[in-house]
Amino acid sequence: MIRSIFANMYKYRAIIIDDEKNLRESLAVMLAGHCPEIALCGFAQSATEGRKLLQNQQVDFIFLDISMPDEDGFTFLQSIPKEQYGIIFVTSHEEYSLLALKASAIDYLLKPVNPDELIEAVTKAIRYHELRQSKSEIRTVYQESLKNLDYHLQSESKKFDKITVAEQFGFRIVNTNDLMYLKADSNYTNLHLSDNKKITATRTLGEFEKMLDDEIFFRIHKSSIINLSHLKAYSSYEGNYAEMADGSRLAISRRKLNEFREVVMRFSRGG
Repeated sequence: MIRSIFANMYKYRAIIIDDEKNLRESLAVMLAGHCPEIALCGFAQSATEGRKLLQNQQVDFIFLDISMPDEDGFTFLQSIPKEQYGIIFVTSHEEYSLLALKASAIDYLLKPVNPDELIEAVTKAIRYHELRQSKSEIRTVYQESLKNLDYHLQSESKKFDKITVAEQFGFRIVNTNDLMYLKADSNYTNLHLSDNKKITATRTLGEFEKMLDDEIFFRIHKSSIINLSHLKAYSSYEGNYAEMADGSRLAISRRKLNEFREVVMRFSRGG
């Protein structure tokens, strides 16, 4: 339904910045065949050419390669008013930078680009673009998320103290210290915060596990991750449970029990 509505609207203008000619051409073909909402208005094989396009074209979205010679996609992003555009990174690398992207409001595609993933990324990009246009609070969150992305990429700690959580109707910034525990809900994740609020995020529990500091967050069960800072007690009465600061009792799987005890002892000693 969403895509049919978008298809009847004006086309969103986009450019592709990638040093690989084959990628630029194949992505253009896929966009034409699967994403009629997107009108390509230019191609660039370098960051320098990309900046010239932005000066001469009205652009809504940028499909941006991460790894380019001379100037990579992240450096390019720091040289433009990035909050004005919807950015979709295109990369062939599974690395820390992808975790930083997952912790931000910017989407990405892995090479070779899969048509279904392209459709999903474009649909989300358009939805968030419309939200930014209509809601000032979403624009504020987007700008803060981009600042956090810069910080995470430049930080040596490789730990995320803030993450951008995508919800059904937008996204918000969450301090990881405020996460009490996370519960899987099919392909969604319910985030339980220290102020007793709950957020339903459109990411799997496994994706959050990769982002969160494993010295503080521990997966006690296939469906649960806890923040050890908010662990109040451990109970073995009628099963094994982690008792959280809000009174919740979360089951600890049998295979995780010994590791859980070791992690709690190490955490209580301060590492």
